[in-house]
Amino acid sequence: MAIDLKVFTLNCWGLRGISKNRKTRINAIAEVLSKKDYDVICLQEVWMDKDYQTIKLKLEEVLPYSHYFYSGVVGSGVCIFSKHFIEEAFFHHWSVNGYIHKLHHGDWWAGKGVGLCRLKIETDECNYHVNIYSAHLHAEYNRATDDYLAHRILQAYDTAQFILLTSGTADLVVLAGDLNTEPDDLAYRIILNVPGLTDSYLKANNTDQDGFATCESYLNSYTNSAAIRNRELGKRIDYVLYHPGSNVRVDFKSYSLPLPARIPQQCFSFSDHEAILVEFKISKQGTPNRDLPDLNSKKIVLEKSIFLCQKALKSIKRTEYLYWLGVCLSLMLLVGSLILPATRIDFVVENIRPVLSVLLVIFTISTIFCVLMATIWTRIEKHGVLSGILAMEKSLRVLIHE
Repeated sequence: MAIDLKVFTLNCWGLRGISKNRKTRINAIAEVLSKKDYDVICLQEVWMDKDYQTIKLKLEEVLPYSHYFYSGVVGSGVCIFSKHFIEEAFFHHWSVNGYIHKLHHGDWWAGKGVGLCRLKIETDECNYHVNIYSAHLHAEYNRATDDYLAHRILQAYDTAQFILLTSGTADLVVLAGDLNTEPDDLAYRIILNVPGLTDSYLKANNTDQDGFATCESYLNSYTNSAAIRNRELGKRIDYVLYHPGSNVRVDFKSYSLPLPARIPQQCFSFSDHEAILVEFKISKQGTPNRDLPDLNSKKIVLEKSIFLCQKALKSIKRTEYLYWLGVCLSLMLLVGSLILPATRIDFVVENIRPVLSVLLVIFTISTIFCVLMATIWTRIEKHGVLSGILAMEKSLRVLIHE
């Protein structure tokens, strides 16, 4: 018996105190989804448990099964809602995840990774097992000087390997989410080629690039005013990627951006991202149509990934030296601030001692910070990158000998 499967994904932009109109938008998202006939909903950036509970309560009649992937300090922000029974759920935390001290970016504090919900879809004639993966890769922030390129590459490879190693018995594999990578980027090609996924946007043979940007589209109210005036296309960084299992036939039916440009009776959009809706038809009758992986493309992306990660290792080493230099400098200043008040110069005692007390605190904190970054943090980052390189090299050796 053939079944239809509708998969929806949206980055909800749910940051407390930062995201504009958050409460109104979350309620509107929950309201509109409760009236749709979707099988699976993958949401990202649902950072607040209260927002997750709001959506869950609104959807429980139409999508009774759900799972939130708690991780890190503030939560991964990733959750999945399903019409069908969730048999298993698991969260794979990435080994490199941004920087703890860059509070203005905050990706590390989210404890990002890729979540998996394994669905059991029951029909009168047979059952289907569908693996739904949802992820939110590290943001780019600055494309010209991307400090997180290696992190995103390793997150993409981790995600690809996780899908490859956990999808063996699945009838359909779907990865949906904000991957923070554009179609020409290496991270996108890793996720596509390593596990052999298909981009549903490309499968739909879309030619209207103007209407399918999922971030910074001039159609979105939260895009900066200059881009809206200039009708800039924006970029496609949200995806629904898939591949069929070995014994089923999966026919792609449609790809769309289902939400209107504005919330009804409001002057703003549902999020700063656009939602995606993809529909499949799954059947155990007919000829299975799983595409064979492109081994040459996989080899190319692995070679380039290894090269860039090796460059990242050298950069980490330079950063480690800089932190040790910071340790030495901070210690010198700390010792100086301790010795100078002990002198018997009346001017120092009367006028400089309060300033030196403040500097003493600053130099102490600076010394501790630099020591921690030079030892614990750089070691963690170095091991995360090195682990990824070794895994990629192993995969590459297998490809070369095939």
